[in-house]
Amino acid sequence: MIEVMGVLASGPPSGATPAETELFWMKAGQRTVYRYASWEELGFELRTRVLLTEAAHALQTSGAQFAIFRDSRCNPRYWRRDEKGGFRLLESVTPADGIRNIFQEGPLYAFECATAIVIVLYKGMLDSLGDGLFNLWFGGLLLYDWHYDEDLQLVDSKKPEDAVPGDVQYFKNPDVSPEHPEWQGENVLLLLDGMYYGHGIGIKSGGEIIESLNRKRRPFSVTSAYLTDVVVHPDYQKLYRTIIGGSGWARSGTETTDSSRREQVNHSGTNQGQKSQVETVQAQVGQRELSQEQQSQALLSQPQTKWTRGNRAQMYKVCARIGRDAFR
Repeated sequence: MIEVMGVLASGPPSGATPAETELFWMKAGQRTVYRYASWEELGFELRTRVLLTEAAHALQTSGAQFAIFRDSRCNPRYWRRDEKGGFRLLESVTPADGIRNIFQEGPLYAFECATAIVIVLYKGMLDSLGDGLFNLWFGGLLLYDWHYDEDLQLVDSKKPEDAVPGDVQYFKNPDVSPEHPEWQGENVLLLLDGMYYGHGIGIKSGGEIIESLNRKRRPFSVTSAYLTDVVVHPDYQKLYRTIIGGSGWARSGTETTDSSRREQVNHSGTNQGQKSQVETVQAQVGQRELSQEQQSQALLSQPQTKWTRGNRAQMYKVCARIGRDAFR
């Protein structure tokens, strides 16, 4: 269920795209109650999740290769490869240009699956925020394994039954062959059609990923790979209030990010350029009113591998009743 300003939402935000509408009904059909302080917050999450799935498709077709850390490579005009196989952004390159180049000149890059997922998260956030805000909040990038800028605000819900497109999940291969340690698991991003993107393994169903991992087990193993309970995603409400909403939120305690960035964004008038960037993104997200015309029409039919966009958007409203597996 979805609540906006304390009221149960009976339809997606006005102006929602078909993909955003699909996501809305998926979350609205779950037993978990998702609460938003405004329609803008909800719109920001729906929009960013869709952009994350698009970024996954784009990385899949970019030509970037899979490689373990010792064999990783990057474009030296944008990144410096360190001794561990990670990529550090050159000081002369903006974060937006550095991330975008991976998708533009993919064959120059090779990395493993965890790094790929972080790259997808950055690209989706870049496309959602725009260059100005992304450069402001995500400086000094290091691409290495699950190292990421804390401003992504990643959280783990540990509720796989609530996973929706844009969420990061993990398939574990507990009995992996010692000859293929890189196949000990696969970091994936859930896509709109119920398929998963994993770097090196491609876009496949959950069953196909398990089959691929099982082929890399110890000889005669009977312990299958499986989808874990890990469900990781950005804290969209916190991101919206921090970066776009201008709420003045700041972390307490230890803080490794340059605090001057908070001051530039949270104190209106301190820097007119920063204020203009925030206003631009607010305009992009836009004020979305509740559409009373888009009501829930639950259509229940037998499970199938893929749904048409129209049927799937309506089916998501009742997906909690029959389980996520029906959509994979």
